[in-house]
Amino acid sequence: MRISRWALLWFLTVGVLVVIELGILTNVITPGNLIGFFVAFVFALVVISVLAIVGAVFVGMFVSHRILSTQGFTPFEQEMLRMRQEVRDIKERLDEIAARVNADPKRKP
Repeated sequence: MRISRWALLWFLTVGVLVVIELGILTNVITPGNLIGFFVAFVFALVVISVLAIVGAVFVGMFVSHRILSTQGFTPFEQEMLRMRQEVRDIKERLDEIAARVNADPKRKP
């Protein structure tokens, strides 16, 4: 017979509750200590959760930077490169038109 994970979790939970009850009955754990331990546990859980979230954000930024930096250009950079090429093409066409009308492209009007 195999015990499932959920059954094992419930056995562990019941076991912890039985140990706490026995500690209360034998005056090893007083209700005041139990509440104090619970508040300390919740406080520690909140602090650890906040630190875990902040750490996860930094790890996420690091991983995304590593992934994106190994690829090519970003879409914004690609658009800027296309625009640069278009400006270069327009400049060449203007130079050709200026040469046809015998205007000096270097001369300013």
